[in-house]
This record gives sequence, structure tokens and C-alpha cells, in this order.
Amino acid sequence: MTPANYRLPMRFSSLFPLACLILSSVAAFAAPDVSARRSATSIIVSVPDQKMVVLQNGLKVGSYSVSTSKFGLGDRPRSYATPLGKLMVAQKVGANAPEGAVFKGRRPTGEVLKPNAKGRDPIVTRILYLRGMEPQNASAFDRAIYIHGTPEERRIGRPASYGCIRMKSRDVVKVFNATPVGTTVQIVNQPIGRVLKEIAAQRHSAHPAS
Repeated sequence: MTPANYRLPMRFSSLFPLACLILSSVAAFAAPDVSARRSATSIIVSVPDQKMVVLQNGLKVGSYSVSTSKFGLGDRPRSYATPLGKLMVAQKVGANAPEGAVFKGRRPTGEVLKPNAKGRDPIVTRILYLRGMEPQNASAFDRAIYIHGTPEERRIGRPASYGCIRMKSRDVVKVFNATPVGTTVQIVNQPIGRVLKEIAAQRHSAHPAS
């Protein structure tokens, strides 16, 4: 500890402002750009394929089977349909909960279920709460449309939900961890391969090979 009445020689004290400037510049350079990371992540859900892909900077980094609604497509209240179009992750619920943890009203009940537990069909493991960004899905948030885990894993890969996007517990944990709040989610009524080709063509058009 430096004594209160001690003064550095003038040649050293004059360097303090410069040192502070250098340190602040280094800190700013090293700090992660959260907004850039957030915008780099996106999700596409294909209803015909019952597939989800996670993209980073337009490149596929994950692919998962899902279940959309058994009541079809739409956004009418109390329709139990899955909305199409552009949405975003508005909230994330369940970080660090065990796989199979049951949620009611987005709160853990304390119960934990194994996959395919008989007679049970609650929301489990993780919740990514979606908000619609277009007129065709404007009711999604009020309807509580989520990406979430389900114990009915045997039904994954075909329409089985009440409007949400269902996933296996181990898969929804991976997506939850890779997806910041604000991530764009596109729910499309076309094959995933076609959508990825369109994205690749757009990337090529924006950044043609030199």
C-alpha cells in the first residue's frame, strides 16, 4: 500500500493518463460484442420436415427433429395452431434445470420426468418464449408459443403439439445454450433444404468470390 503522503516522481505521474487510456482501449478491444453474437444466431423450423436448424452467420451448426401443432398452422387465439413467419426469442426460462424438469406457468414444479413417462404431457426442461414479429403471428406471445422440451419424445418428428415447437430434452438444452434472447426464429411451410439453398444463394450474392 502506498503511504498517503507519498508522491511519485513527476516523470512517472505524468504517464498515468496515458496508461489509463491504454488500459481502457485494451478492455474495449477484449470485451465481447454481445449484439454481434446475438445477430449471428438464427433458427429455422420447417413444418413439412418437422426439423429445426440453428445457424451461425448463415451456416448450419445444428439440426434437430421437432414437433409442431397437430391442429395445423395459424395464429388465431385458442386455435392451438403453430404460427408461421418471423418470430424472436423474447424470454428464456429454465437455465440449469435438470432434463425433464416440469414447468407450469413457466415455473418449475419440482417434478422431474423421464422421457416417454406414461400418461404425462407437460412442458419440461427448457422454455424459449417466442414473440411474433409479423401480422401473421402477432398473437404468438399472448398465446404462449414456446420452443420447449416434451416427455413425449416418441412423438417427435411428426405434428403432435398444441401450437408450440416441441423438442427432445437433450436437444432443447443445446438450442437453449446456443440461443441468446433476441434470436430470430423463422417458422416456414417449406422443406428445410430449400430454405438453406436460398440462404446460401443470398450469402453468395452478398459476398461473391473474388
